[in-house]
Amino acid sequence: QVQLVESGGGLVQAGGSLRLSCKASGRTFSSNAMGWFRQAPGKEREFAATISWNGGSTYYADSVKGRFTISRDNAKNTVYLQMNSLKPEDTAVYYCAAGRRYYTSSSADEYDYWGQGTQVTVSS
Repeated sequence: QVQLVESGGGLVQAGGSLRLSCKASGRTFSSNAMGWFRQAPGKEREFAATISWNGGSTYYADSVKGRFTISRDNAKNTVYLQMNSLKPEDTAVYYCAAGRRYYTSSSADEYDYWGQGTQVTVSS
């Protein structure tokens, strides 16, 4: 059974940092792009960041560019999202997803497997 399990969420003050982790089990995703999406209360799920199969290419939503960094460790079957300079508008449930292809995509339709999400709350 394929599982993506996120961790590292929590409550942080504005300006603070958090590091999210997403560990995959059941199969390896070393040949697949990985992504992070988020969903704020009352809003639709939106793209945050994506990384290609070997980490050579990354792409970010404008809202997080320069503050968030996505990375991966294929040996550990794990992808990370380092979030710095957090703002209250970053408050959301963050989801990890495994892509269908090796290259990056900001479209949720390109991702086949999803984690259960981890809550990030940024207080002002």
